[in-house]
Amino acid sequence: MNVSVAHYTAACVAGILNSFHLVIAFTTHPVGPRHAMKDTLNVLLSRLRMKQLQLLIALDDHTSLHKAAGAMSMTQSAASKALQELESMFEAPLFERSKSGMIPNQLGHCVIRYARLLATDLAALCGDVAEIRSGRGGRLAIGAIMGAIPECVVPALNDLHAGQPGLSIEVMEDTSARMLLQLDEGRLDLVIGRAAVAADPSKYHYQPLADEPLSVVVGFGHPPLPRKEVKLRDLAGHRWVMYPSHMPLHALLEREMDLAGLEMPDNPISTASTFVTVALLQRSADLVTLLPIAIATLFVKQKMLRFVPVKLKSPSQTFGIVTRKGGVLSPAAEQFIGLLRGGKERQQGAQWEKQGARKQKTA
Repeated sequence: MNVSVAHYTAACVAGILNSFHLVIAFTTHPVGPRHAMKDTLNVLLSRLRMKQLQLLIALDDHTSLHKAAGAMSMTQSAASKALQELESMFEAPLFERSKSGMIPNQLGHCVIRYARLLATDLAALCGDVAEIRSGRGGRLAIGAIMGAIPECVVPALNDLHAGQPGLSIEVMEDTSARMLLQLDEGRLDLVIGRAAVAADPSKYHYQPLADEPLSVVVGFGHPPLPRKEVKLRDLAGHRWVMYPSHMPLHALLEREMDLAGLEMPDNPISTASTFVTVALLQRSADLVTLLPIAIATLFVKQKMLRFVPVKLKSPSQTFGIVTRKGGVLSPAAEQFIGLLRGGKERQQGAQWEKQGARKQKTA
């Protein structure tokens, strides 16, 4: 067990240090030769201390050398010396000194981002090692978009936890954009979402999993609709529960309304909470909303919602497994990814069986 812990510790630290130093070297010498990058890396490996990185984080938080030194329990002169040493290593200033305080420049932002990542990963590493030493199974932090949870995330989580009941699992549901920021900071081990929404998708490993088809739904108390196919125009007398403007499903509804030649609803109820949405629809027969089919099906089966047969024109968006390039996945994260892939293969197999059965019936 001690050997396993040591190997995992070494792998985590090596992976984070490698990504940290390589990116900083490229930033310091964007067009320089390979030996310049190697020289920078050697300087960092021999001189960089965690205390200096903690000072950078404190400076970013407080924008004042005096306050940052206080937060670090250092004298201001010691903090100033540590910052000078850092800037000497990178051969460039990391902060702009102004009346409003010390503001990170482009290089400073880059170094601080990796300093936060390293600090978060080391904290997680300490937590994992403590869990293993205490006989428990470590920790796994997962981010997932709403539509991925019922059919992809939940089955894999159940299988993982059944096999490792001592494993501590944290699940976060949010937009892909927000969760990728958490992934960048090391707060999440992986995200089930979309890497394409990131400013730089190339910094992630992305493995497609499934599509996220959408549906229009009303409360179960809504009178059954007379026609087999309903158009958005037919829902003109309804009130809408909508996602906030920063969320992808809000933009998708805008696109559907535009394609239908309709204006967005005036004064809708806006919420990111599925629970609030379903509770509202159950209470009011004139409310309508857009939900991923996987989510809506859960409530339709419980006779809490009804599907409205609206044929949406926008194609279904694909989501997948997103991890950081250069990051080291824990054994639990690797096992979870394996379960997700296995679930995808089973779903594809079931779909092929259904298609084969349909062909036999029509033959």
